[in-house]
Amino acid sequence: MMFTSENTYSQRLSLPIYLDYLTDNYYLVHPSMAGASNFNKVRLTARQQWFDVANAPSLQTLSINGRVNDKVGLGAILYNDSNGRFTQQGAQATFAYHLMFSRSTADINQLSFGLSAGVLQDRLDQTGLNTIGNPDPAIDGSQRSETFFNVDVGVSYFFLDFFAHVTFKNLLPQQRQVFSEVFEISNQRQYLASVGYTIASLQSRWIFEPSLFFQHREALSQTNIDFNIKAYYQLDQGQIWGGISYRRALDGIDFTAQNSIAQSEKLQYISPFIGFNYKRFMVAYTYSHQAFSEVLSTSGFHQITLGYDFGENRKRQKCICPAVNY
Repeated sequence: MMFTSENTYSQRLSLPIYLDYLTDNYYLVHPSMAGASNFNKVRLTARQQWFDVANAPSLQTLSINGRVNDKVGLGAILYNDSNGRFTQQGAQATFAYHLMFSRSTADINQLSFGLSAGVLQDRLDQTGLNTIGNPDPAIDGSQRSETFFNVDVGVSYFFLDFFAHVTFKNLLPQQRQVFSEVFEISNQRQYLASVGYTIASLQSRWIFEPSLFFQHREALSQTNIDFNIKAYYQLDQGQIWGGISYRRALDGIDFTAQNSIAQSEKLQYISPFIGFNYKRFMVAYTYSHQAFSEVLSTSGFHQITLGYDFGENRKRQKCICPAVNY
């Protein structure tokens, strides 16, 4: 059960990281992307895991970000994450600063910095568990909750057709008290990095965007890498886009199979996605399939993203760079 979910509860004191960034929402992952686009953006995401499993993990996010002036961007995120008896609600606010080094509007050379501060509340529902003759003293049948505060920092860089992002999450040590401190770690730091390149021609309606995403949890020494390819087709009033992502863990997880033989398996996910932009509206769908043998369910992960762009169009660059100009 611990490795069939993309994030274990004991290591999650922040917004879970899935593939939202590929559905036009890099801001959910990198705070330096607040206000980086030519439009202000609001995005609503709902993700459900394992439709055929009761109380399976689910996640809902609402994010908004935009540019206040030529250099300052602001953003905010609300989210609700549930996994059986564990739930987590969080909110965070972001300040971003964007520096333009371009000499003209023919290209882009932009460096962006972001700082997010957030508060979240964990809840553990033990109602109905303390019913056996000799109950576990750690389970008292109550509903426990804790509140935490943390900060993230990040930097993004765009140059011509190249882009890169680096983010450090959960910089402040935090430790839960819901369980015994023996089972909880205070180091929740995560390191995220994205790099990509846009391949396009002014004579073609097609844009191709290969990219990589790197995620590392320091305390657990767990590392995942996403290999992504995304394609856009330009329409007169919008665009159709889609692609596929392959997530691979670099660390194997040991388990005992039914034949009592110890085995090791690495987390793998294959995630096709598709989206459509019409004027200022956006809708996208992502499906994630668990590509390893030991799974709780084969129904996968389903995610819907809805979006709306608002405010004045600040498009200044003639570059074909979707993360900034679309």
